[in-house]
Amino acid sequence: MAVYRTALPQLEPDRVFLTDGGLETDLVFNHGVDLPLFAACDLLRSEEGRRMLRRYFDEYAEIATSNGLGLLLDTPTWRANPDWTHRLGYDDREFAEVNRRAAQLAAEVRDDWEREGSPMPISGVIGPRGDGYVPSARQTIDEARTYHSAQIRVLADTEVDFVAAITMNYPEEAVGIALAAEDAGMPVVISFTAETDGRLASGHPVAEAIAIVDEASGSAPAYYMVNCSHPTHLPGDLSGLDRVRGFRANASSMSHAELDESEVLDDGDPVELAGQFAEFRARMPSLTVLGGCCGTDSRHVAAIAEAAR
Repeated sequence: MAVYRTALPQLEPDRVFLTDGGLETDLVFNHGVDLPLFAACDLLRSEEGRRMLRRYFDEYAEIATSNGLGLLLDTPTWRANPDWTHRLGYDDREFAEVNRRAAQLAAEVRDDWEREGSPMPISGVIGPRGDGYVPSARQTIDEARTYHSAQIRVLADTEVDFVAAITMNYPEEAVGIALAAEDAGMPVVISFTAETDGRLASGHPVAEAIAIVDEASGSAPAYYMVNCSHPTHLPGDLSGLDRVRGFRANASSMSHAELDESEVLDDGDPVELAGQFAEFRARMPSLTVLGGCCGTDSRHVAAIAEAAR
């Protein structure tokens, strides 16, 4: 069993790590899976669903190892925080259990696929309390710290190596998660999502949101990422931020509002997206965590891996 918590390998210079693609959109649009509330964690309640998730992550592990790259293994827990699991009908015991099962699944993938040259730290994914595209269920820093601590404490008691707040759209929730992770002794990564104008849905530029979180948390995050955005949405001022180490791109350049209304999947062009990643990395050498988000699948990540290699 690998142990990374105090020395995350993705912080090593010049080492490239992949992530998976758009888990939920891939399952729904490409595999016809009915995901209640867009919650992939619900698949862990059945053996068939668990096998489906295992096949999904095995595909990305194979891409990483065949290219000699690392892989951040996400737990499918973006919608596994208390409010969302309550809406799914889970009680407190089931809430904790589904998070533990998610970590166990990731550990099994790591144990089967990790090798020298392809480390696979496990990322305990923390999603927003509200909507990923709209700053709903907005909380103060203290409220977010208290709320998210329940899920973080469960994940901290598993083989998860760090927690990652994904699709954050206003700074206060990100600060609360960073402090809750610190309370639990867990390394933490914060990933913001940007609109087509390069700003969070709250109106904050990405660089400003990062500065707010660092100031309020004593620079608690190990690093920052941007996810659920297209390369054409990212502002040029990110090129001066070495705190941004990761980018998980949407396949589509449509706005979040347009994606929400769309009944078909815009999967873009995997080769074109990989080329945009290469151009972005030329401007941002600190960008070493690369992967997909909504609309992407293994084709996109394989193209990104080839460009990165």
